Amino acid sequence: MKNHSFLMWVYLFFALLGLIIPWYFNYQFMMTGETFTPQKFIAAGMVSPLASSLTMDFMIAASALFTFMIVEGRRLKMKHMWILYVSTFLVAIAFSAPLFLYLRERKLVQISKD
Repeated sequence: MKNHSFLMWVYLFFALLGLIIPWYFNYQFMMTGETFTPQKFIAAGMVSPLASSLTMDFMIAASALFTFMIVEGRRLKMKHMWILYVSTFLVAIAFSAPLFLYLRERKLVQISKD
């Protein structure tokens, strides 16, 4: 198996998109000058039935992905997982999940070579 498979490059591409696109919109929000509070964040995600559906869909999927990251990271004895956990909340799960998948794939390649 090669050091970097096509799949690994795909995961890195999605991690890059997950870094840039959410923060583009975060930046737009910050430039409005509005004060951020958790209550405003939650309320903004529930302004309509469609927004509520998307918010709940995201929350459930993100929770499942985060759980998988923790369990699989421990199972594979991946190092520095705390960085991914923190980046989930400080950057975006759209960044940390594909980055985790990249690092997981890299670890599986390493294991297969040992």
